[in-house]
Amino acid sequence: MTRPTARVLALLEILQGGGTHTAVALAGRLGVDERTVRRYAEHLLDLDVPVEAVRGRYGGFRLGPGFRMPPLMLTDEEALAVLLGLSGGRVTASSGAAAAKVRRVLPKALAARLDALFATADFGAPARSHEETGPQASVMLRLAEATRQRRPAVIVYSDRNGRRSERTLHPYGIVAHAARWYVTGPDSASGELRTFRLDRIVEVHLAQGSFAVPAGFRPADVVRTGLAGTPWRHEVVVAVRGTAEEVRARLPGGLASIEPDPGEGPDWVLVRLRAERLDWLPGLLAGLGRPFLVHEPAQLRDVIRAWADRVAGCAGATTPEEAANRYGP
Repeated sequence: MTRPTARVLALLEILQGGGTHTAVALAGRLGVDERTVRRYAEHLLDLDVPVEAVRGRYGGFRLGPGFRMPPLMLTDEEALAVLLGLSGGRVTASSGAAAAKVRRVLPKALAARLDALFATADFGAPARSHEETGPQASVMLRLAEATRQRRPAVIVYSDRNGRRSERTLHPYGIVAHAARWYVTGPDSASGELRTFRLDRIVEVHLAQGSFAVPAGFRPADVVRTGLAGTPWRHEVVVAVRGTAEEVRARLPGGLASIEPDPGEGPDWVLVRLRAERLDWLPGLLAGLGRPFLVHEPAQLRDVIRAWADRVAGCAGATTPEEAANRYGP
């Protein structure tokens, strides 16, 4: 976006705040002279934005009464990606203000569903996906709607072996933890409190009825406790040279435990984590930027060597086609 265009949009944002603004005040906020402010106002008029020039001692510029920005036409997936990107699992003043602006110009129905997600989700640890694609936007939004309205949700769930089952869930809460999204609540199939990965939920339909969440129920605590007892295919132990603080700063929150490594010496720590697959670990370990030794599992060494060979091959390619051929499909 060119600077003049950005300033025209900034002028529109100021005027949307309401009231009459003098040319002097607008020039100061935009960093231009008064003549340029008038030209920007003309640009908005050319775009059918009703900017009114008010004459007199207290005159200036304002928007015509009743003007509203048209709805921002984003798909559910696009709107969800934008707002999650702005929040990143941690809401700051700037990201919160930007997200609020996006919400104001979304169609009302979509904005309400997104509000339900952000009102019910627990961002216990940033949801930074490094292994697989995330859940469907429609799944997240319908579950958020069910959570906020305290309505049962009929879900079609695919387990780790690909077997699908239909069950009715009382979604007590949605949690972003480490690299994934989860929903937790009583499950009709087992009659017990369960935790489900959202990326494995294929379909969601809201059902009739209602439920109450027990007082003091903390979805994030339930998810963390449930994950701690879940069997995983691989127990990974890697020694990394560096302090616990240095290594922890480069890992997604809650992904791994870090402890001193007496075997390698005071300058090393042991990183322990569990994984269903190993193919995402080489990039994670390389991103630490520190020497490391793989203790377990032994097959991770082969995965890292193969990954390094692919990276080296792509780095030596001279054309995009050659890089694609070397890396493979």
